[in-house]
Amino acid sequence: MATIKDIAEKAGVSPATVSRVLNYDPGLSVTDKTKKRIFEAAEDLNYQHKKKSSRSTQKIAILTWYNEQEELDDIYYLSIRLGAENKIHEAEFEPQQIGLQQQNLPTSPDFAGMIAIGKFSQNQIKRIKATGLPTTFVDFNTLNYGFDSVTTNFHYPVLQIIDHFQKVGIDDIGILAGQEVTSDQQLRLTDLRYQTFRNILRDRKLLNPDFILKGSFSVESGHQMMTKAIQELGEQLPHAFFAANDALAIGALHALKENHIAVPERVSIIGFNDSTVAKYFSPQLSSVKVDTELMGQKSVELLLDRLDSQRTVPVNLNIGTELVLRESSK
Repeated sequence: MATIKDIAEKAGVSPATVSRVLNYDPGLSVTDKTKKRIFEAAEDLNYQHKKKSSRSTQKIAILTWYNEQEELDDIYYLSIRLGAENKIHEAEFEPQQIGLQQQNLPTSPDFAGMIAIGKFSQNQIKRIKATGLPTTFVDFNTLNYGFDSVTTNFHYPVLQIIDHFQKVGIDDIGILAGQEVTSDQQLRLTDLRYQTFRNILRDRKLLNPDFILKGSFSVESGHQMMTKAIQELGEQLPHAFFAANDALAIGALHALKENHIAVPERVSIIGFNDSTVAKYFSPQLSSVKVDTELMGQKSVELLLDRLDSQRTVPVNLNIGTELVLRESSK
């Protein structure tokens, strides 16, 4: 694992600044440009990859559904993008990031294909299809639309988390959940982690509606939800929480620390994604490892296979996960 000093040297900032950025210190005042440089340095140093110089003049577009601020609020998608970019370089193409908000999407012959990262409405998928470019979607199952896609298994890791909490004697389990909407506001997305959590706890007769906290997938939202839960639930605050992403978990941990609630002695938290930040946060965050680098790489491999073989049948690659236990949970 790269050290704080390694990241600081690569990003051109002080180790103290790196530490505060990776801990999402709310009192730190630095530009988004600096934050992005630090996050990208951390991701890059924790990747094992070989970059080749691009000999091809042809490009592969990386289409993103989020803006730069959203990418910094939750570096899950940033990590996928960097994994895809590295693989594109290895394949000797040139990656070019394009926001979905742009009026004109790329078309042939400048682009060989496209990697679409995020969630998309039917209208947005129609726009993508109209480009005529072979496209692989990441984090969104598009088999029904005829596109290749790379997704993550959500059911098993949520089951693993609940089983782990019960194994250490915790039955009062809460969730910090988020709500996503496509960037054109046309589609409200269902989070399978939240659905799975509810279904399992309901079946085990452990579901308590007061322990379900819903907001957005950000550090700020996690902080707000946990602060409110502490105030309203008092001694009834659950002894464990599953956070649907690491950003929510980090925000919640800040709130627990501010209220002098011991982690993990009083409250255990397990996040989801195991982003680079999880290892550098204090306490180190327990989390479900989603191999975002692999997701990005495999999306490019599927695209290249489609280009080479002229395959017409769509493929969905569903990647497994690993529960990584650290200091934030028993």
